[in-house]
Amino acid sequence: MSDRFSGQSVLVTGAASGNGRAIARKFAEEGASVTVSDIQEEPRMGGDPTHELIADMGREAQFVECDVSDPAAIHDAVDAHVERFGSLDVMVNNAGIDRQMPILDADPEDYDVLMDINLRGVYFGCQAALDVMADQDDGGAIVNMSSIAGLGGIDNSSLYCTSKGGVTNLTRQLALEHGENGVRVNAINPGIIETAMTLEDGDTIDGLLEETPLGRAGQPEEVADGVLFLASDDASFVTGHNLVVDGGFTA
Repeated sequence: MSDRFSGQSVLVTGAASGNGRAIARKFAEEGASVTVSDIQEEPRMGGDPTHELIADMGREAQFVECDVSDPAAIHDAVDAHVERFGSLDVMVNNAGIDRQMPILDADPEDYDVLMDINLRGVYFGCQAALDVMADQDDGGAIVNMSSIAGLGGIDNSSLYCTSKGGVTNLTRQLALEHGENGVRVNAINPGIIETAMTLEDGDTIDGLLEETPLGRAGQPEEVADGVLFLASDDASFVTGHNLVVDGGFTA
């Protein structure tokens, strides 16, 4: 384990499983104290809860239940983090869902569910983090989970593309608004990553993999590497950027 984030504290939403779990663990491996936030404590694919794995590494961690579609719950999660660790150095707005369907099959409920979690959750996650970071001497870093679907169209994914396109542009806007506060805001745009969520979309995923030059799905740890770069001092002059981690899909 390295100490790149020693003395720092990180809050990761959607951290019970998938990319969020890998991100939280990677931050802990590099010295951070971590709040694992999710709507449920147990990983979707089984195993020990993320915060327990981090504690087993000898790092500080806590679990905070949070439904990111509820702005008050997000603010409460940030408050719980600051109460435990004293500051918020990095916020990773990772929580998200997918629901694939053509636009003619979508109804208002489908729209609301996707937007409430994927876009509203990120928006108010950023708001809650900025409320703390803007008053900190060292500012902070926010990393939002977008997608290649936030950069272009994907079959039967009008809802998902709409939500992630919003995250992509929200990231740029907040970088403009809060650079003066020493807060960097970036996003990561993964391609096909081997998580429980993507494995549920078998046919679509197979087609996308055929268009991926590296010919394979990425691993959550590879997404985590990108997130940690954006949050680290190695990216101290990087803000408003969308980092694509997609095996060449958008090349």
